[in-house]
Amino acid sequence: MKKTLLLFSALLMTFSLAWAQEKGTPAAENKKADENSTEKVADKVPDTYANDFTYTPYTPTFKSDGSNGKVKNVILLIGDGMGMAQAVSGYYANGNDLAILKLKRLGFVRTYSASHFTTDSAAAGTTYACGVKTTNGFVGMTPDEKPAANIPEKLSPKGIATGVISTDNISGATPSVFYAHVANRGATADILSQLPLSKLDLFAAGCESLWEKYAPEQVAELKKAGFTILNDYNQIQDNLSAARIGVITQDADVQPVMNGRGDFLPATVRQAIEFLNGKSKKGFFLMAEGAQIDWGCHNNDVKYTVTEVIDFDKAVSEALKFADQDGQTLVIITADHETGGMTIPNGDYDQNKVRALYTVGGHTGVMVPLYAYGPHSQDFQGVQENIDVHKKIVELLEKGK
Repeated sequence: MKKTLLLFSALLMTFSLAWAQEKGTPAAENKKADENSTEKVADKVPDTYANDFTYTPYTPTFKSDGSNGKVKNVILLIGDGMGMAQAVSGYYANGNDLAILKLKRLGFVRTYSASHFTTDSAAAGTTYACGVKTTNGFVGMTPDEKPAANIPEKLSPKGIATGVISTDNISGATPSVFYAHVANRGATADILSQLPLSKLDLFAAGCESLWEKYAPEQVAELKKAGFTILNDYNQIQDNLSAARIGVITQDADVQPVMNGRGDFLPATVRQAIEFLNGKSKKGFFLMAEGAQIDWGCHNNDVKYTVTEVIDFDKAVSEALKFADQDGQTLVIITADHETGGMTIPNGDYDQNKVRALYTVGGHTGVMVPLYAYGPHSQDFQGVQENIDVHKKIVELLEKGK
């Protein structure tokens, strides 16, 4: 354990920091975002948060972990902007306990894009969804602006069910790379128009006002494409026989968890697993994003960051529970990039208190951790390119179907 912590510390101290801001969407108005900003160092003033709302994370059984058994399902959980410091801050604030940090299989992911030392979420997400390095701002496209096939497009013809969940808008960079192909991540209307044409069996993300503003006519197209449209995420469990499910959340469901979002992410992950698992006997792929870890780090706000990490970990617990029940499910937890250059100079174990310092207001170029659990989790250990994560997922699911 001491050697692992020393490795984390060395990596966090060694890698260079750089700036790469995100372009916001309507559900992300509180996010400091300017895609055209140059490098900019944040004020180095530590921020402190003491957490009063801990939860008890799930403890895995490790029965199938590291085995060479069949991988029928893959659950990919992306903590947007979540480096080691973000994960550890959640650990300290949650009474020194997180599901993520119970896992034994750990790797690191190189995050640079085809165009920049420091990636944005569109380029980084495209590597996970499509297996290609691309230009910052590109969604599901190669650097020469050709569509790159995503996981749903590759696996749906083989009978594997697929789904996407996010605490961002469904047009956000990370969810959109799993169904859209555009050379401008800000082309919201174009992105939304591609969702009815996608291979997804389920999506759940924000939000009603987004569709009303950019693509009101596309909701009818979603229904024509076979989606049962829900506004209450808790209704997924009541529509398990639906052909396809689309959850267009109420705006409040994608606000920060510290402002009352509730259990949207863990509850939706739990129900989506049930839906996808029942839909196909050949397996499923589910991506769930904790988008607002990134937003908290852009704001250099430790309370925002920590509460989002803990909420994300609740979704991880749901995935691990199912993996233990199923025995053929691989769970992967990682990030697209690190945000904020976050460090933890001090804290208090007994008071669930974290004192954090952010060195920048944007993204950084450090490697991000990857945690894996279940059969073939050992395949994800060590240092790897983000495109390799995609390749391993597709290969394992194609073999296991």
